[in-house]
Amino acid sequence: MSTAIPPDHLALQSLYYWETAQPNRVALTQPMGGGAIKDFTWGQVADETRRMAAYLKAQGWPEGSKVAILSKNCAWWLMTDLAIWMAGYVSVPLYPTLAAGTITQILEHSEAKLCFIGKLDGWEGMKPGVPADLPCISYRLSPDDVRARYQSWDEIVADTQPLRGQPVRGADELATLIYTSGTTGAPKGVMHTFGNFAWALMTGLGRVPMSQNDRMLSYLPLAHVVERVLVEHGWLRTGMHVFFAESLETFTADLNRAKPTIFFSVPRLWVKFQQGIQAKMPQAKLDKLLRIPLLNIVIRKKVLTALGLDKARFCAGGAAPMPAELLKWYRRLGLPIMEGYGMTENLAVSHITLPGHDMTGTVGPAYDGVQVRIDKKTGEVQMKSPAVMKGYYKEPDMTAEAFTHDGWLRTGDKGQHDERKCLKITGRVKDLFKTSKGKYVAPAPIEDKLVMNNALEACAVVGANMGQPIGLAMLSAHGVEEASSNPEGLKTALAEHVAAINAKLDPHEQMDCLVVFKEPWTVDNGFVTPTFKVKRNRVDEVYGAQYEAWADSRQKVIIQ
Repeated sequence: MSTAIPPDHLALQSLYYWETAQPNRVALTQPMGGGAIKDFTWGQVADETRRMAAYLKAQGWPEGSKVAILSKNCAWWLMTDLAIWMAGYVSVPLYPTLAAGTITQILEHSEAKLCFIGKLDGWEGMKPGVPADLPCISYRLSPDDVRARYQSWDEIVADTQPLRGQPVRGADELATLIYTSGTTGAPKGVMHTFGNFAWALMTGLGRVPMSQNDRMLSYLPLAHVVERVLVEHGWLRTGMHVFFAESLETFTADLNRAKPTIFFSVPRLWVKFQQGIQAKMPQAKLDKLLRIPLLNIVIRKKVLTALGLDKARFCAGGAAPMPAELLKWYRRLGLPIMEGYGMTENLAVSHITLPGHDMTGTVGPAYDGVQVRIDKKTGEVQMKSPAVMKGYYKEPDMTAEAFTHDGWLRTGDKGQHDERKCLKITGRVKDLFKTSKGKYVAPAPIEDKLVMNNALEACAVVGANMGQPIGLAMLSAHGVEEASSNPEGLKTALAEHVAAINAKLDPHEQMDCLVVFKEPWTVDNGFVTPTFKVKRNRVDEVYGAQYEAWADSRQKVIIQ
């Protein structure tokens, strides 16, 4: 499938437009530590980008060579991406939380010629993953060791004349390799062109209205497809103002500085925001206040201001299912959250719910220009659009497996349409498991219900070849406190929670028990991806040998 892409919609041409039309308009706001911030105008962004592009081009690598970025989000991340493109190369972003072995794997697989190493929290653990002979460049906010070891962005920019003219990268040219977060094994390099991104924005803006007057806070990894499309390419296309977050500790201040008008977050963080409010105001009290006419307006405003979202006019969630109860909770506060659905392989442009319509339980209708079908045998959702990847880098067999014989992208998700053409995701094709009674269980809908308890933060439902499923969950900070101070009270509360869920499930889906863990599930210990999706294979690997014993214990809740 192809479509004509207007040249001025391509990434670099968008930069040239803002550079010429509004050079003095602030484009980026970067926290520098200690409460200080640095603003970059479009003119400054273009100037530093041109200087770094000239330096990269002078290295003389073949066109299309790969250049990596290993950094948390910052102004230099975006300028680096643009400089790589302007120099004629392909960018390879890496999640800033990867283990050393995965960093080595991606740098070697992509054949990266150079790596920009920027703002990072865990550099000491990552350092062994960067080959000693790989050239690297540091940012002003890089760890001290990185700045001491490698040439800096500022030095290069100061010593290099800007690249002249307006180099063009065509719609069919490869722009980037986005390595998947690896829920099902080794990361794969998804190939996307400049035309893929341009089309994604063309159709995306029809559903997510963004303009030059909007503000966004960039805090989810830019290496992730949603942040890349929504923030980076949304910024280039519309000229909106992008703010960056400094750290977890300053997040509330960063959010209040940005006062975003458009805000995207993954479900786990929407849950944490909710738990933060509930810690300050018990749910029963909030419910009571929201029932009082006139006062409910004041309370809603107070809560949204505390979240830093009082100016938000469009909020969305995605990357994992949004629990229905969570969507309803925010809707009562006057903050409807649109639920988006997509994947790295289609630039996350597939489906999204519509403002003003209650589409809870679905991910809405397809974007304009996206074709969708449900496989009659497997129930798999399959799709086509001009935003679909060109394939996996250097993996022809995996690329072939990703598509049907007639060219439709296999999403790996099971789904069904309702009468409004809204898509309901019912689970993963490969996540379904069969109990010893021969009944199939889809874990995702049960997990959505489990996580709606402020003592829990992430969960997995397992039970292949067992009599009944069991639930596994990581305790939230609040849950860990309860487990220490009042373990029996926590067990009672969670047992009631499980019983309430089981009452709404078919008999073969009902959980025998819930096992909760004080130890966090993190990227570092391999339990979650950088976008907080639980890695089921890791859960099985670590806990699988104990499943039967936990089920046989006849305890409803087990604290580990």
